[in-house]
Amino acid sequence: MTAPRTPSAPRTPSPADALRGAGLRVTSARVALLETVRAGDHLGVDAIAAGVRERVGQVSVQAVYEALHALAAAGLVRRIEPPGSPARYEGRVGDNHHHLVCRSCGTVVDVDCAVGEAPCLTAADDHGFTVDEAEVIYWGLCPDCSTTRSA
Repeated sequence: MTAPRTPSAPRTPSPADALRGAGLRVTSARVALLETVRAGDHLGVDAIAAGVRERVGQVSVQAVYEALHALAAAGLVRRIEPPGSPARYEGRVGDNHHHLVCRSCGTVVDVDCAVGEAPCLTAADDHGFTVDEAEVIYWGLCPDCSTTRSA
């Protein structure tokens, strides 16, 4: 007798399947890039390039930029650019979440939207725009920097 199947959480497609599904060519560099972003935490381009090099060998920073642009346009990665900081990339896409940024060390962490659906804020005057998204960045000090400052 077989045990009844229990519903499982939605499976994240493999990097190759995600690339194919987005209509992008599957290359070892793109697979490595998507793996690096998914495994990382709001990574900058240099960290992503290093992760790709660990997986497949030599890759130029320009090739990383081009691939990130294509993956972001396809919705496979998300680009965030807190003011005063270089662009960072994350693999958490397709939901409505925001970010906390430490003013001291620059750490970035995800924070779920309090409302849950986009846009979570309503503009006081939308100037005729049809608003479909609001990007929120909370600024402050992370626990480590708060402890350091109070010590």
